Amino acid sequence: MSINEHGPHGLVSSGSGLHPQPTPVAPTDPQALREAFGTYPSGVIAVCGMMDDGPVGMAVSSFTSVSMAPPLVSVCLQTSSRTWPKLRQLPRLGLSVLGEQQGAVCRALAGPEETRFAEVHWETTGEGAVVLPGAVTWYACTLRAELPAGDHTIALLEIDRLWALPSAEPLVFHGSRFRRLDDGDRSAVPA
Repeated sequence: MSINEHGPHGLVSSGSGLHPQPTPVAPTDPQALREAFGTYPSGVIAVCGMMDDGPVGMAVSSFTSVSMAPPLVSVCLQTSSRTWPKLRQLPRLGLSVLGEQQGAVCRALAGPEETRFAEVHWETTGEGAVVLPGAVTWYACTLRAELPAGDHTIALLEIDRLWALPSAEPLVFHGSRFRRLDDGDRSAVPA
């Protein structure tokens, strides 16, 4: 069976049985595109900083490690965000990789700006990065560049300091809901 411009069709046989194949959809259909993007699991990151009147921040699910030397990461932010223009002007930003028990924190940081930190515990570094207790990793970062990317902005951040709990489990977002990682075999590591 081959894939053409219409996509794969029907069921494909493998050594373990028949497997359903994806259905072709238009990439310009926002709902179909959102569902397709949702098939890829991601972690959830809180991007936060300290302003004169208190912490400001938001939850993002598009976080990527970029470079080891220099240590760089990226996050993608909607151009319609009212929070990013506030964060981007700060000298230091805190990125917190949320832990598996922090679903309520994620929902709070995705909610109305004025109440995001009402029930969220936070700490600040001496440089003004805001980090969240319970996260599996904290990064204190400096914004190095921004790149336009359609209806998003890609922010490139250089890591100044980090704190990590490698054995802790992250919050995973997949298919529009929070999930847990399998506690099965962890010996397999991608190349």
